[in-house]
Amino acid sequence: MIDLRSDTVTKPTKEMLDFMMSAPVGDDVFGEDPTVNELENYTAELFGKEAAIFCTSGTQSNQIGINLHVKPGGEVICHYESHVFKYEGGGIARNSGASIRTIDGDRGRLKASAIEKWINPAHDVHFPLTQLVSIEDTANRGGGAIYKSEDIREIRELCNSHNLPLHLDGARLFNALVETKFDYKVYAENFDTISICLSKGLGAPIGSLLIGTKQHIHQARRIRKVFGGGMRQAGIIAAGGLFALKNNIDRLRVDHAHAMEIEGVLKTLPWIVDVVPVETNIVVAIVKDDESRNNVISKLKELNILCMPFGPHMIRFVTHLNVSEIDVAFICDSLRKIN
Repeated sequence: MIDLRSDTVTKPTKEMLDFMMSAPVGDDVFGEDPTVNELENYTAELFGKEAAIFCTSGTQSNQIGINLHVKPGGEVICHYESHVFKYEGGGIARNSGASIRTIDGDRGRLKASAIEKWINPAHDVHFPLTQLVSIEDTANRGGGAIYKSEDIREIRELCNSHNLPLHLDGARLFNALVETKFDYKVYAENFDTISICLSKGLGAPIGSLLIGTKQHIHQARRIRKVFGGGMRQAGIIAAGGLFALKNNIDRLRVDHAHAMEIEGVLKTLPWIVDVVPVETNIVVAIVKDDESRNNVISKLKELNILCMPFGPHMIRFVTHLNVSEIDVAFICDSLRKIN
């Protein structure tokens, strides 16, 4: 079975598993797991930040990051398709007691001018206090769209002018950075906190990191504990993330090339209405209706290819390290056979 539903389905390679099984461990809640410590220090240094904390998932690292910055009754500005709003179980409201101002933007990406309109006046008691801006790079619902560096800088400048922190959901950040070749440390300067996922295209079986200042991460450890995220001998799983960061970043370009190959074939097919422009490893095909969408998904499954519905009339295919060049050729040939 070729699984294109998500890059979360990746399985660790033998080399990664061997690295994990040989990892030294300790009690991470006591700060004594050497592999977790190495992973956190390595990631913080990679982005020029002071500290990092290892979390179980991207949702957890996002929710901790948001909780750091907001107080109950405050408000978070984000895109209406953003993961922190749409796919984290109402966590902003439940975990932080904050309201959410969702706004529109091109393929999941926001502009400073759009954000500025929705920063509430602090002097007016009718409105919640705007306390955080959160953006997502790459934007999942935008088909893996990458933020332009100038747009991020303008958002940062806007946040500075209003004394607002800026959080990044960087679940697929490395997919963006290998394409833009943006210096990691220069990029990270724009954000107060960054969430990075290890279990998607990087291929680790579990885990995410939140990076920021020492003060933020010290506070994050308390929040993680309250959220039930404190782990003990976590070095075994942290080692998967460490291996991924040291070995699997540059190869993300292969996934992008595979996605563009699938995009090219989809564009030639009569039953395709449109394809969202591919920038990274996510391909979103648009068909005429939900019946057609379900029919395509069903026919591909019969050919041992899994993909998933992605909203009205949309099908998502995600390439990753377990999808080979031979697999892509088979996928493309299978797509051509569907009518």
